[in-house]
Amino acid sequence: MTYEQFVEAAHSMWDDVPARYRAGVDGLVVRREAEAHPDHDDYFTMGTCHTEPYLSGYGGPDSTRSILTLFYGSFRSVSASDPDFSWEGELRETITHELRHHLEFLVEDETLDRVDYAMEQAHRRGKGLDFDPWYFRSGLRVGPDVYSIEQDLYLEQRWESGDFAAQERLAFELEGRWWAIPRPSDLGDVHFVSVALAARTQETVQLVLVKETPLWDRIRHFRKRRPLHVLETESNAVVVDGSLRS
Repeated sequence: MTYEQFVEAAHSMWDDVPARYRAGVDGLVVRREAEAHPDHDDYFTMGTCHTEPYLSGYGGPDSTRSILTLFYGSFRSVSASDPDFSWEGELRETITHELRHHLEFLVEDETLDRVDYAMEQAHRRGKGLDFDPWYFRSGLRVGPDVYSIEQDLYLEQRWESGDFAAQERLAFELEGRWWAIPRPSDLGDVHFVSVALAARTQETVQLVLVKETPLWDRIRHFRKRRPLHVLETESNAVVVDGSLRS
């Protein structure tokens, strides 16, 4: 998609957004350049929402104004490395995402800021860099102990060491079906298991095994600043009739 086509498509999509949702947004700006992450050259910012509250004479915000910016160069850079890249789909998703930032700022909701943080930490993990092992909890909570970050689903399970060691397989429920994987040999403190499920190609499922630690041990580890033992493994899941977890 050329720059001119991109600009036309962006403004057409923006005009289709109902006026009540665009209230307080002063405009949509398209820039030619790419916006790379300051710490990761291969992690591109597709768009931003710049928001400022304007104070009233009573000392509080009288109105909140935003400007949405799209970076054509970022779209072009990402499309070059992704043969399945959809310009229209990514453009619509980016406009919606940045508009949600504006709307959530109005109601002092930090949900998207947390999701952006989770996405950055997931990227750091994927690059083999230090990352916050609890980043998945900043994703969108879509069920009890289930979080979504882009195309990844994170299913958290908490285990005591003895109970974990007694299992042969670990079971989890997903979309009304029960699956199981062989128990990993080591629990660690936080263990990310990338799970392959038959007939599922759109999302990556990650089973996050968290060691249940007594409060006093957590306090002692905090005082000693002992780093968490974080593990990452892969496993294949099979369908089972019910939960194998005792």
